[in-house]
Order: sequence, then structure tokens, then C-alpha cells
Amino acid sequence: MPIPSLSELDSLHRNMCQAIGDPRRIQILYALYEKPRHVTALADLLDAPQPTISRHLSVLRQRGLVLCERDGAAMVYRLADERIITVLDMMRGLLREFLTKQVSLMEEY
Repeated sequence: MPIPSLSELDSLHRNMCQAIGDPRRIQILYALYEKPRHVTALADLLDAPQPTISRHLSVLRQRGLVLCERDGAAMVYRLADERIITVLDMMRGLLREFLTKQVSLMEEY
């Protein structure tokens, strides 16, 4: 596989990495993976103020990770592409393996 160009990596960082750069936004993505939800349901589920969840949803929408549909007066949010969860799960798996190796190295000393 060829080395990606700096412009492609800059775009990746600006659009995707920054969008998942906040743990609360990652929680929102996992919550929406379970099922589409209203902002108030997300706020209740994640025990966070509704304005905070709305701000995070705005970032996720701007970056194309979340879609919304009107449901009467409210908006229902859902994942734009479930593959983001696969990517996040892979990253979490890498982190677990890295931490396990780190602990093993520390125990050797």
C-alpha cells in the first residue's frame, strides 16, 4: 500500500480524527449504534446536559458521521455509516493490546 499524501492525511485528520477526538462524541456514536435517538434520550442515557450533547451532535453532523431526521418537532439522530464503530472497536482493541504489553514490560523489571 502506498504512503498516503499529506493532503489526504490532513483531510482525514480534519474531518474524521477531530470528530472522534472527544470521548463524549465517541460515546454518542456508540449510543447511536444501538439505535437512533432524540437528543434528550442521548442526554439522559449519557448523563450529560442536553446543550452539551447538541454541540457534539453538531460536530458529528458537520463531519458526516451522524445524520438526523425530523420527527415532529424533534430531531432523531442516527449513524451515517456503521463502519465507524468497527474502526473504533479496532482502535480500542489496539489500545488494550498496547496496555497489556506495557504492563508485561513493567512486570519484567
